[in-house]
Amino acid sequence: MSRQDSQTLANLGTQPLPTSLDPYGQLIKMLMPRALSIGVYDRDAHPLWLSDGCDGADLTGPVEDMLSRSAPAPEGGLLQTWDGDQPTYVFLLHGADSAALGAVAVACRESAGATPRPFSLVHGLLRPALQVLERELISQYSIDGLQKSLQIRERDLDLVLGATGTHAQGDSDDLAHVVQNCVQHLGCTLAALLIPDKNIAICRTVTGSPAGADVLTKTHRHLLAWAQVQRRTMAINAAPAGSPFGAVPYKILSCPILHAAQRVVGILVLFKPRQEADFELREVRLAEVLGRRVANLLQIAYDPATGLLTRPAFEKRALSLLAGEDAGKASHCVVYLDLDRLHVINENHGMHVGDDVIVRVGDVIRQRITGRMLASRISGDRFAIFLPDAELPVAERLAEALCAGFAQLDCIADGRKVDVSGSFGVARITFTRHPLSHGLAAAEVACKAAKDRGRNRVEVYQDADHSIIRRFQDVTLVGTLREALASDRFRLDAQPIIRLVGGRHERRYELLLRMIDANGEPVAPDKFLSAAERYQLAPSIDRWVVRHVLASLAQHAERLKSDNAHFAINISGQSIGDEDFPAFLEAELRANPDVAGLLSFELTETAAVTNIVRAEALMRRLQDLGHEVALDDFGRGLSSLSYLKTLPVSCLKIDGAFIRDVATNQRSQAMVSAIVQLSRAIGLATTAECVESEAICATVRDLGVDFGQGFSLGRPEPLESVLLAREEASVSAAAEGKVLTLPRSRRAV
Repeated sequence: MSRQDSQTLANLGTQPLPTSLDPYGQLIKMLMPRALSIGVYDRDAHPLWLSDGCDGADLTGPVEDMLSRSAPAPEGGLLQTWDGDQPTYVFLLHGADSAALGAVAVACRESAGATPRPFSLVHGLLRPALQVLERELISQYSIDGLQKSLQIRERDLDLVLGATGTHAQGDSDDLAHVVQNCVQHLGCTLAALLIPDKNIAICRTVTGSPAGADVLTKTHRHLLAWAQVQRRTMAINAAPAGSPFGAVPYKILSCPILHAAQRVVGILVLFKPRQEADFELREVRLAEVLGRRVANLLQIAYDPATGLLTRPAFEKRALSLLAGEDAGKASHCVVYLDLDRLHVINENHGMHVGDDVIVRVGDVIRQRITGRMLASRISGDRFAIFLPDAELPVAERLAEALCAGFAQLDCIADGRKVDVSGSFGVARITFTRHPLSHGLAAAEVACKAAKDRGRNRVEVYQDADHSIIRRFQDVTLVGTLREALASDRFRLDAQPIIRLVGGRHERRYELLLRMIDANGEPVAPDKFLSAAERYQLAPSIDRWVVRHVLASLAQHAERLKSDNAHFAINISGQSIGDEDFPAFLEAELRANPDVAGLLSFELTETAAVTNIVRAEALMRRLQDLGHEVALDDFGRGLSSLSYLKTLPVSCLKIDGAFIRDVATNQRSQAMVSAIVQLSRAIGLATTAECVESEAICATVRDLGVDFGQGFSLGRPEPLESVLLAREEASVSAAAEGKVLTLPRSRRAV
């Protein structure tokens, strides 16, 4: 195509065809050597190809005349004189369905006074070239149509994939993304999503369009009502006179949003100006696909039973609010709710009653929250509420109102009223690395404290409340504890137990557990054992201790026996109640027969008495295997002493509460003396814990206590260090032929 042709097409706004028509134009020029101008036009009389030196103006008139005829000339064209009696031939190009594809115009140069050649003669001369040109145009128009169809399908695919691919949390941004895609891809002036039950109203318009609130105000009630009744998509391209939509200057496409139970919960509605093209079946199908996507997003974002947010959607929306520019300058709070004794309701009345209670509770919460508050059912019977820009008193009042609202619920089962109550924890959000997680953890701790203190109440997390702080520390530490178990980040220390009154020379130790934190620092048991017991990890820790102790002592068993060494392992109350632990312990001890006589076990008095049957069975099992058992923290419990008649214990470890002030408190002396006398009467040894001074040591020795344990007698040291030091000392003593004697600080090593 010549430069002039390209410029002409650009000026006319015509898209050039993929293939150049220059060969066909040149062929016509060869067949018509007298031609002055040649032009090929499309069905709208726009030039597709013009010969050199032709601006198209002389030919456009005859072409437009030909294409505008309701009945084209019988010979497929016409002959006109144009521009000074120069003949112009216009040939109509037909498609396969006889529809006009365009036209070819040829202006010829004739001698003065000469008669133009008949149209039929010229047409017959050019027929082969015109037929080839027709086939080329049919092919190229077909390709062009396919490309346009493909572009439409690609846009449709982008619309569907954009609504389903990258967004999966179901929050308001995801829903807004779907509505925005309707405006961008479906050529709508206005698109809106209305979900009344969820207070969702999202509206998007084309930039600069005045459409918006007015048209929605006029139509949304009618559209929602129609969707509720018909439950199918409605396309209104021409509203009949007198209909609710007759006065609206828009074409409307409304798609119902169906709940999983096929209940209409809202509509997705699209608007086009009346002068625009009608909504086609393709657009209707796309709107239905997007409507199903919205329903899926709602199912992801909202709990189907209560209508509250799911936990992922709750966390995403809350974190979005916390990430705002002014979020760190305001006060934010969370409320954590745990229903009381829901399992009792399920057991006594059936699961369906418990489910009804949860639905009723969700209704109360939705009615009480206001403004930007977010409420979520985070698990079965637990709920959370996020209060942005709110102080603790506001959150506490909301929790109190909910607590009172639950008490007023009219739940009836089997003709009886079902009491519904909840325990609430309230906490302020602090801007740490994970503000929402830490805030929820603090509120949960306060909620647990509310349960401990009687249920059906509200507790606020306070830094001065030691029991709440302890719970919070347990919550934050349990993850570290699980990691330590998975990666063997524990260490065993050995603290000497010294004989105070006569008897044979022996070396006794109590094995104490230390956790190693991520920085390699030891963590004392009082920091992590509470979390272990609260989250049922104590049996797993006891298993780790047993395996580690047996593996360590087995390497030095022969020498330790010759030194009369003895090591005591503590067993937790949870392990006593664990059905599998006794079998595990027996299997491990039988697999390591070399350590027989080196080990004894300590059970706390409270744990033993709490589960007396299992404790007695475990003690006898250990006794049969040749291992002694001591009753730890004796005197702390309030139980009867009668169980000492049956429990096969060999030693009583007197609780430190009686030992710490025994040197100055006569009542403590009397208690210790009574325990010693009782122990001797039934043949049990005694050990005093917490011997922290020489005065305490002298007093308990005078009172007849057999053994002492405390910093005054020896501090804990790593078990590996004790075993290696003992081995080195034994080798050195054997080489010198001397009896080994160690200073007090290492007396038991």
